Amino acid sequence: MLEAILLVGGQGTRLRPLTISTPKPMLPVAGYACTDHQIALAKKAGVGRIVMGTSYRAEVFEEHFGHGEKVGVELVYAVEDEPLGTGGAIRNAAAHLTCGPNDPVVVFNGDVLTGLDIAGLVQKWRDADADVALYLTRVEDPRAYGLVPTDANGRVLEFLEKPTTLEEIVTDQINAGCYIFKRSVIDSIPSDRPVSVERETFPELLAADRMVIGVVDDGYWLDLGTPLAFAKGSADLVRGIAPSPLLTGRTGESLIEPTAKVDSSASITGGTYIGHNAIVGAGAVIDRSVIFADVEVGSGTKITNSIVSTAAKISSDCTIVDTVIAERAQINAGANLEPGTLVFPDESVN
Repeated sequence: MLEAILLVGGQGTRLRPLTISTPKPMLPVAGYACTDHQIALAKKAGVGRIVMGTSYRAEVFEEHFGHGEKVGVELVYAVEDEPLGTGGAIRNAAAHLTCGPNDPVVVFNGDVLTGLDIAGLVQKWRDADADVALYLTRVEDPRAYGLVPTDANGRVLEFLEKPTTLEEIVTDQINAGCYIFKRSVIDSIPSDRPVSVERETFPELLAADRMVIGVVDDGYWLDLGTPLAFAKGSADLVRGIAPSPLLTGRTGESLIEPTAKVDSSASITGGTYIGHNAIVGAGAVIDRSVIFADVEVGSGTKITNSIVSTAAKISSDCTIVDTVIAERAQINAGANLEPGTLVFPDESVN
């Protein structure tokens, strides 16, 4: 049985105020928690058991998923009491693995939306007899990411920090947040202190001439770490641009839950998601946005490229662009919110 470690311990500070009470991987993306999409992708690849590496609001994951009965994958939980870095979190979760020292372990991050062929990545790991295989993707502007150049055979040459000048950009390949580890490599990570796989584990493997390969996949990939990226990821899922086993047959210009009440004169476009029991009034225009459960949107209000969290109330004739509105917030009639506005839980805005 193929096992995996899913790292879901981050606080998601860049997504505040949405993550004040909810861990980033549990935020709903096109109607499902991001973690739901990732588990479904892993299951499709043959993963039968996942160790969830948790930390911030760890109890939320077990309350939602239990031990995996509803998702068809066995789930166990490894709680990180102190921040351990990526390597430390992987090593902490490894105590719950059952596979042998030479078996593959899929490790993936909890804040990435991807259509990666995980089974194909495992096969590339086997074919190369690798210690680690990294999923790489290409980006137009790699300055925000660490770079991972490879040779003609896919062997990783080095791990480079974020480039600060154009001259330092030697490749457009970046670490995309999914790895296949040989179990014994995970067991060699120190267990008594924080460890970064990017800055410590991987470079040490290269220095020891171990086999570390990079596999470039040009399919869909998006880091959901910012509000605008989160909204884009949800819209891409709704429109079928981003693949997910959970949304087969449900894609289109909008995804409206059956319990939502949307006036027939409202316009819902651009991959907008409307959550359970939400109410959208007459003449409202909502484009490229995520509307959580129990939200009320008044008549004539226009919402563009924004996120409105659970039980928020938006009155009539408001204009909301590139905005994040947290749970239970109140936006009063006629409000015009500037792009980049953050509205915190229970806040009232005129």
